Amino acid sequence: ARKWVDLGARRLHLVDLNGAFAGKPKNLEAIEAILEEVGDEIPVQLGGGIRSLETIEKYLDAGLSYVIIGTAAVKDPGFLQDACSAFAGSIIVGLDAKDGKVATDGWSKLTGHEVIDLAQKFEDYGVESIVYT
Repeated sequence: ARKWVDLGARRLHLVDLNGAFAGKPKNLEAIEAILEEVGDEIPVQLGGGIRSLETIEKYLDAGLSYVIIGTAAVKDPGFLQDACSAFAGSIIVGLDAKDGKVATDGWSKLTGHEVIDLAQKFEDYGVESIVYT
């Protein structure tokens, strides 16, 4: 993290891959160490395993600028709406796609949702931005 900041990074993007597969945070200590090192210098965003408002609050309280909600946003849009209301300006949606359709669970499941349709819907919820992969 320090290297990227020193090289001029304007934002740091982190993914808790273990958390993504477990459905809950798994690398909080490492994330907190990164935030302690560079969190006051650039915005830091994190995705992976974010499935509850409590997790979002914990991460934002630890110093994250943004949290990225992916699979949970697609499977439970009400959760995304609640997150956008409770943490306005701090919620990013991660939309993974294959052939124009939204994929979930690390691209292992293809949904019938068109990426553009969901992106527009989530924009109406008040997400700060959308990460499209």
